[in-house]
Amino acid sequence: MNPTLNRRRIDWINSSFITVAHVLALTAVIYLIFVRFSWWTMGLGTLWAACCSLSITAGYHRHFSHKAYKTGKLLRLFYLLFGAASLQNSALKWSADHRVHHSKTDQDEDPYNISKGFWWAHIGWVLFRDGRGTDYSGVKDLSADPLVRFQHRFYVPLAVLMGAVIPFALGSLWGDALGAVLVAGFLRLVIQWHSTFSVNSVAHLIGKRPYSLKSSARDSFITALVTLGEGYHNFHHRFQFDYRNGVRWFHFDPTKWWLAALSKVGLTWDLKRVPKEAIERARREVMASKSMV
Repeated sequence: MNPTLNRRRIDWINSSFITVAHVLALTAVIYLIFVRFSWWTMGLGTLWAACCSLSITAGYHRHFSHKAYKTGKLLRLFYLLFGAASLQNSALKWSADHRVHHSKTDQDEDPYNISKGFWWAHIGWVLFRDGRGTDYSGVKDLSADPLVRFQHRFYVPLAVLMGAVIPFALGSLWGDALGAVLVAGFLRLVIQWHSTFSVNSVAHLIGKRPYSLKSSARDSFITALVTLGEGYHNFHHRFQFDYRNGVRWFHFDPTKWWLAALSKVGLTWDLKRVPKEAIERARREVMASKSMV
């Protein structure tokens, strides 16, 4: 284990819950194979995975953390409810940590600093306390949002409601309430966790750096596949306020397509885009830097 981890105190609440969630996710697989397989339950799990994943990528990340576009109360509420079901903390805390990550990338203050090792960046930072707590000074704009404050205050009951109670109630409609909680609640949750965590670990370790050599962030197609487009991380760190991660038309970025589609019906607007000239200039600078080595 990384020596850095040994100097930190275990967060027993997080560690215990994450362990239990993984056990229940495995139980869900066993349940589907040996007890009951229901297409309705699988459909609910898929729907919950899509809603929760978009609430993190389009909501927590591109809207709340980076203000890459604007939207109304209805969509923000959707993000906050399903974001709670994602059990990655409230949007306020998530954004606070993420903004520090961008301002202090690869430095000691970076909450999921890849320099401390793959496993620290992936999940270790969630399992251990560093004693510093969360700095909310960088998210005063979000603290002014009543919906964000509401979710932050009632995060735990909302997480239970959206992550377990509602799946249980829906599953009871076709007589598979237990399966619905196991699949839409815990199997979905664990898969989503590791998908999101891969941006902090894999996308800072494997891939190309076509837009900037100043940080460890890399463009990783593999990560993009499992995170609805969040894997083009080198571009994102260079141009963090662009609503796109996959900037080229052929890049796999369903979150970008979701936001663009919603803009057609007026649910999102002011989608920020970096000028092509700035993007090409960044690429030329990287190529020039490499040629000098």
